[in-house]
Amino acid sequence: MIKLVIFDLDGTLVNAYPAVSQSVNYTLKILGFAPRSHAQIKRSVGKGDRKLMELFVGKKLAERAIVLYRPHHARALRQKGAVRLLPGALAILKYLKANKCKLAIASNRPTRFTRIILKQLGVLKFFDVVLCADRAPKPKPYPDILWAITRRLKINKKDALYVGDMTFDVQCGQRAGVKVVAVATGSSSTRELKALKPWGFTDKITGLRKIIVREDVMSKKLRKGKLKWRSKKANHGSKPGRG
Repeated sequence: MIKLVIFDLDGTLVNAYPAVSQSVNYTLKILGFAPRSHAQIKRSVGKGDRKLMELFVGKKLAERAIVLYRPHHARALRQKGAVRLLPGALAILKYLKANKCKLAIASNRPTRFTRIILKQLGVLKFFDVVLCADRAPKPKPYPDILWAITRRLKINKKDALYVGDMTFDVQCGQRAGVKVVAVATGSSSTRELKALKPWGFTDKITGLRKIIVREDVMSKKLRKGKLKWRSKKANHGSKPGRG
């Protein structure tokens, strides 16, 4: 039975890639680098903004780049239309909440930017926990961030589901020992995601509902089956009383 659904943010629930592209290219321009294409930047998102900057300017200039990138990005995220929910994301959040699921965010984004996005889109209220790499023991693909969320919400790992759009999201979930659904709406391709054999796969977030319903039905059947088996075993093992 799924009691907790943990979501990645970028490429899973939201499209903030235009704001990221703006801020990356602003930073590159100030530092004297050529601009990068939106496709190149989108492909590179996911491991946190420091890693993103290192990729484009190198480790030596990464700290200087971050100082430029972050104030610009805070402004870019607040621009009208710069960030939007992916199709079906709001519906799945409402559905899960209506069915008493705990919800959480596990993102490699800094907490500040994650909260800006969730508030801007009016969906912060849906989440019981928002945990980001800057406040987790280790970033994804290490499993620590998922373990921390399950502990905080007191949910057994077997009852937790993680949803992400990148290969290292799949790796993170598998290492954490939780069920993983890969959704092909972000930076990794369908082929890359399926190669890692996630527990579930969907090409859009709306497919998550069917996957969860199927799992809950199977769980109920298994529980009923176990109860019947235990009942039969108990009856078979009982001996008639002596009169």
